[in-house]
Amino acid sequence: QVQLVESGGGLVQAGGSLRVSCAASGRTVRSYAMGWFRQAPGKEREFVASISWSGLLTNYADSVKGRFKISRDNAKNTVFLQMNSLKPEDTAVYYCAADSTPYGVGSKRKLNEYDYWGQGTQVTVSS
Repeated sequence: QVQLVESGGGLVQAGGSLRVSCAASGRTVRSYAMGWFRQAPGKEREFVASISWSGLLTNYADSVKGRFKISRDNAKNTVFLQMNSLKPEDTAVYYCAADSTPYGVGSKRKLNEYDYWGQGTQVTVSS
């Protein structure tokens, strides 16, 4: 069984930075591709970024490309999302997700392609 716990959310001013983390339990998580999604009030959950099991391949939504960076530390079973140049429209609950396909390349963008989800962490960007 895999459990994902996000942390690091909070309130930040527009133009600021924030890093959210996802701590994963389960030895096999190291072989899983991981993703970050977000859901703003009244909107559907959307893809933000993903990373291959090795950390060498990454994938971003156009809306965050060049501002956000996903990374992982497999020794600590943790995935990070560094968010820079934040905008009010980045305000959302951010969710971590794991794709249980072994040694995934991190190319998946759809919610139903991920098997495990965290509870989410709130990120609020004030204008």
